[in-house]
Amino acid sequence: MSLRADAARNRSLLLAAAIEEFALHGVDAPVSAIARRAGLGKGTVFRHFPTKDDLVAAIVLDRITRLTELATELAEADDAGAAVLEFMRFAARQRQQLDLSFLSGDLGSEVAEAQQRMARAITALVDRARAQGALRPDVTGTDVMLLMCVPQDVVKHLPDAPPELWERYLAILFDGLRPEGAHPLPGF
Repeated sequence: MSLRADAARNRSLLLAAAIEEFALHGVDAPVSAIARRAGLGKGTVFRHFPTKDDLVAAIVLDRITRLTELATELAEADDAGAAVLEFMRFAARQRQQLDLSFLSGDLGSEVAEAQQRMARAITALVDRARAQGALRPDVTGTDVMLLMCVPQDVVKHLPDAPPELWERYLAILFDGLRPEGAHPLPGF
């Protein structure tokens, strides 16, 4: 295994370990616990991610990249309405694994640029679904971006909620995006 392949493997191990640690202990989880979970030394963590903020930014960037790739791929689906629902389901599942909504502040220009790419990809997906008549004509890509994580946000405040309860709320939410029986939305 070349050094380059080994470094890529270590980076992947560190990201997966950080996601698990952050899910269990929040973003304050110590770097030593992340390194231990990955089966690597702390020095390896800091070679890949000089600060914990860099590690968090890498996780966010990875999540955004996955969402962008999926939105781009789904924009070519025959049934764009079903594709929007699939995208929203993926986003909710991703958030179920690790909710990073508590993060605030600047995560760097690379993350900001990735967010813009994601917004464009989601807008293209939504525009196609609207053109097919699968979504109400006044729904925008921004609406879907803001709504894609709502199902998880709703159920995270319910004690003892079944793990898949968010799917019920996604179905309700998606029905509100359909043109049947829709009333005009206020605002822009």
